[in-house]
Order: sequence, then structure tokens, then C-alpha cells
Amino acid sequence: MKQIFCFLIFNLMLVSSYAQKVEETVVSHYLFPEFIQSVLLTKTGIRNSAILNYNSLTEEVILDYKETKVALTEEDILLIDTIYVKDRKFFILEGKFVEFVHHSDWDLYVEHKCDVRDLGSPSGYGGLSQTTAVSSYLSLYTESKHYNLELPENYEIKPYSYYWIKRNGKLEKFINMSQLKKMYKDKKQLFKEYTKKNDVNFENQQNIIQLITYLELN
Repeated sequence: MKQIFCFLIFNLMLVSSYAQKVEETVVSHYLFPEFIQSVLLTKTGIRNSAILNYNSLTEEVILDYKETKVALTEEDILLIDTIYVKDRKFFILEGKFVEFVHHSDWDLYVEHKCDVRDLGSPSGYGGLSQTTAVSSYLSLYTESKHYNLELPENYEIKPYSYYWIKRNGKLEKFINMSQLKKMYKDKKQLFKEYTKKNDVNFENQQNIIQLITYLELN
């Protein structure tokens, strides 16, 4: 795969004519509704163009190279410093691709994830056949359907986020409001007052940024 990645890095510049956007329906297991012309910045400072998207289900960056979907491997990731997708910036943090969403005295990163559940097929009693659901779920991966922009209609997708915050030189991860609250245990009352007054949605990045900003400034 490392050889494939190197081949792509040096040849993606030759396929700029393929930069037109793929017109597909917006779906949630990919971060973006279509594969987007982006920039891969290597650790050696080389900038290369690539058409890509982020698959939140497999947690992989997927390159669209001549209509073939290629996922970056761990070896590939070692060569990359930053990925620029329009006005958004992505880094590798603790082996995961994360989006850089805030910078001040503290930095905030988002790890985009999602769960998928096979709703199954109707059984003879009007319920769902779990055997069919398991078989269908396995085929989603064995047939590489999870790389398609659209999943079959019988799949239910639920996107969610994990966050990484870097403050005072320390990097910490929190996956829910309770964990974030523990990070600011010395400001427990402020946390309680703010979340009571404001409807904070954990999946809303701006809500989390505003909450942390309030805690940091008070």
C-alpha cells in the first residue's frame, strides 16, 4: 500500500482534469456529501492535489483515483502532515484523523465517527429478521459497499463526535459532557449554570467551543 500511496502522490497532479465534483446525494456516513478536490501536505513540505472524502464509518480518508476508492493505510498516514479540504484542516492525532476546529490559548479537535445499524428484513411475524440483518451487515463490508457514497436503504446511520482538547500543554480526550465537566471540576458551578441556561448540544461544535471559551475566561 505504501507503494500505491507514493504512486498516487506523484501522479495525482497529472489528473487535475478529473477534479470535477461527483454529483451524489448527501449521506451521513461520509463527512462530505461528495468527494472533494483537496490538498495533501506531506511532512517533507510537498503539496499534492487529491479528490477525497472522510468515511466516518471506517474512520479512513478515501481517495477517489480514476473512479477507484483507495483508503490510506497506517503507512500512508506516516507521510502526511495536514489535509486541507476547502477551508477545513485535518491532522493525525493519536493515530486518528481529526478536524482542527479551534485555536486560541487552547486547541480543539473533532474526531468524526458514526454507527450503522442494519434494520433487517421483515419476518413472518411482522418483525425483523436478525439473521438477515447480520448477513446484510457483513456483506456491507465484504463487498466494500461501505465505500460507496450511498448505503442501502435498510441501514440506519448515526453520526457522533469525540473531542480532543489541548490546554496548558496537555492533550485530553472527552466523549461526552460528563467527561468535559470533570476536566473543569474546579469550575463545576459555572459549568452547571451555563449548561442550565444554554441548550448545549454535544454534537454541535460551536456549542462546545462556546462552553469551553466561557469556562476558560471565567
